[in-house]
Amino acid sequence: MDMQAAAVRSDEILDAVLQNIRPELRWTHGFTSVGMCDVTRRRVVMTDISVGRRGNFLGVVDRFWRKSGYRMTVVNNNVEFPAIYARTGDGFSVSLRIGGKGQAFFQVDTPCVRESEVADSTSKATAPLYEGMELIPRPNIHSDFWSAGATAAAASGS
Repeated sequence: MDMQAAAVRSDEILDAVLQNIRPELRWTHGFTSVGMCDVTRRRVVMTDISVGRRGNFLGVVDRFWRKSGYRMTVVNNNVEFPAIYARTGDGFSVSLRIGGKGQAFFQVDTPCVRESEVADSTSKATAPLYEGMELIPRPNIHSDFWSAGATAAAASGS
């Protein structure tokens, strides 16, 4: 397998988990990085996931990854910054991390593969791409389900 094939496989892994989450989340591409023999693909969730819904969100992803045969390697139950790390049967490392303001980040790191050029992902983002911007903004898309309670918590300063 070369880097391009590994990047395509990474996109398949990311597409599968995001397509499994209901109601649908809106996401954009994070940057792709290329190492000496590996590739990292990232997706940034732009849907505002409220504190009250983060457990549901992490649970949906955890169950999907386990059902897909992934081996869980680390589960971080930190209240503010929870994360799940797993490994696929073919050696790809996958993670879901909750960052500042509850923004969710998916990442896939490939195993070491043969060097090659790596094209941009062909997966169609469901949120704006923020091309030309230095940083992707905090989550800014409301969902009646995933954002439940987020506005009230923000208004009260929580």
